[in-house]
Amino acid sequence: MSLARRARQLQSSSMVRAIVFPRVLGRSLEDLQPALDLFRVLGFVPGNEWHEGGNHGVEMLAASGGIEFIAAADSPSVDAMVEVSDADAAYEIAQKLRPTLSLTTDEKAGAPSLKITKNIGDTPYGARLFEVEVSGLRIGFLSYAKKPDTRGQEGKLDARGKKFAVVVSRFNSFITERLLEGTLQALRQCGTASGDIDVVHVPGAFEIPAAARQLAESKQYAAIVCIGCLLRGDTLHYEVIANEVTRGVGQSAQETGVPHAFGVLTCDTLEQAIDRAGLKAGNKGFDAGLAAVEMASLRRSVALTSPPRQSVSETSPPPQPVAETSPPQPSIAPPSPPQETAARPSAWAEALARDENRSKRAATESKGEAARKGER
Repeated sequence: MSLARRARQLQSSSMVRAIVFPRVLGRSLEDLQPALDLFRVLGFVPGNEWHEGGNHGVEMLAASGGIEFIAAADSPSVDAMVEVSDADAAYEIAQKLRPTLSLTTDEKAGAPSLKITKNIGDTPYGARLFEVEVSGLRIGFLSYAKKPDTRGQEGKLDARGKKFAVVVSRFNSFITERLLEGTLQALRQCGTASGDIDVVHVPGAFEIPAAARQLAESKQYAAIVCIGCLLRGDTLHYEVIANEVTRGVGQSAQETGVPHAFGVLTCDTLEQAIDRAGLKAGNKGFDAGLAAVEMASLRRSVALTSPPRQSVSETSPPPQPVAETSPPQPSIAPPSPPQETAARPSAWAEALARDENRSKRAATESKGEAARKGER
């Protein structure tokens, strides 16, 4: 297991709370007052105190701190380095405190209890620095050039009180069982109770997205861990299954809003899968478990810091009052004036006229025939 991973595990368990370097500045509580006054004015907060016989100890706590390891030819000129927000302002405070700090035995003999051993100035690495000596303790105060805060927001490896589901494929079980053990180990190390982990077995990797989506839609789990193993063969079956599993798991996470950790191995050979199931390349199931815990924590922190989403009724403008109007009346077109049109004879009248014409022609023809017979 890598050192970085072990450090993340220690961070999740909150094993280290603070680090304190003890320093003897005198033999009585009065000898500590100059240093206590200086640190208190500069923003340090008194911490634990202990008093045993004639020995005394007082902690002065800062917001954060660390250990700096140095590779150099000479020893550092100070015993401690304090980073402040504004070194120039701290330098002015130190100058004003020189005559007002509590008197000590050395000061009564003519030696000041606070000495500025190095005036403020710029350093080659872009910081403002000055150094003082108080009650024999050499302290440097510096402030770096303001840099944009790139830390942003990130999740914590704290799974206490959260419930997780693990979907594991039975196909290639000699690999997936090792991945499952790594996932369970990661979840337990991050604080998940054994009763808050539900393991669901499916026949193969292709069935993982459907089971993961059903578990996510139940809204009972903070995150879903998907575990499987695909080994390349002689046909396109490997590519088809790998693409569908990846697409299905991603789509389920996006549409349900529940984080899905992808612990499905896609390897060319069996040796590659064994290396990633607990040997040379670590245990990818363990990594998937850590990813699920971190994403579950990040999802919660983002939801707490994001502004509440306004409903549609809040964002839409208020309805405008509607003026009272009379009900619509049916429109009746005025009668058009009668149009003068030529009278068209009916079919019955036309038939009578044709018969009358035929009778007239017949009578005319009979008269002509009679006249021709008389002439003969």
